[in-house]
Amino acid sequence: MRVAVLGTGIMGTGMAHSLLRSGLDVIVWNRTPGRATPLAAEGAQVAGSAAEAVAGADVVITMLWDGNSVAEVMADALPAAPDGMLWIQTSTVSVHDAGDLLPALADGCGARYVDAPVLGTRQPAEEGRLTVLAAAPEPLREPVTPVLGAISTRTVWVSERPGDGTRLKLVANSWVATIVAGAAQSIALAQGLGLDPRVFLDMTKGGAVDAPYLHIKGEAIIAGRFAPPSFAVDGAVKDTGLIAAAMRESGTDASLMDAVGRQYRKASDAGHGEEDMAAIFHAFRSPNLSQPRVS
Repeated sequence: MRVAVLGTGIMGTGMAHSLLRSGLDVIVWNRTPGRATPLAAEGAQVAGSAAEAVAGADVVITMLWDGNSVAEVMADALPAAPDGMLWIQTSTVSVHDAGDLLPALADGCGARYVDAPVLGTRQPAEEGRLTVLAAAPEPLREPVTPVLGAISTRTVWVSERPGDGTRLKLVANSWVATIVAGAAQSIALAQGLGLDPRVFLDMTKGGAVDAPYLHIKGEAIIAGRFAPPSFAVDGAVKDTGLIAAAMRESGTDASLMDAVGRQYRKASDAGHGEEDMAAIFHAFRSPNLSQPRVS
């Protein structure tokens, strides 16, 4: 099986590594060629254009920034693709993009579209331990199984309606964005009150409000370890905007997500956009305070 990966940022690179380990024939492309070139040493073929990457591919995976970039790249690439090629769309995009715009683009070029955003960050992508949230007609599920199995440990088939995978992804990301913001807020408050912020993390262990992600991001905040990013602040800015828009469209009150999104934007505006999303801590922490006190 020949798999083209369009987009070799943090997630796309990790997915390409997992596909190569599974013995699949992988061709990669990125708008900035230098970000795809290192994969040649791992056995991937590096394409000079998106159209070159998909020519002859059985499956194409898109892992790009947003719906507009996916549509733009695939509008150029799909005319070169074999009829009936499977398109696994893993980028986080809007509900409209995932359920209407991109499926129509696929249909117009004879591609078979699978809405399949992923849960996970840098390390799970590198290790093939992502969770795929997929939606596609039943006949498309078996053909994509070897590819999804290479990049993930779990595939959740949400429904047969394209867009439902993305709907669940936005629901999941609303929780992730909020819990990271909550961890940052609590650590900043502990620091502001003159407490060792690790006491807060220790207090939660084993209790009803405990969560592994709280400790992963909490420890990173306390250590001031925001690079390399698992998922960047600017990505959280984009996703909270998509989530808030989906909430308003569905009649759900978006007040909390709007507030969370403003904090990520505040951190980005302060120069932390390319750091890990845990750097939202800088939006809560007074610049007049010293680093968090650690016992």
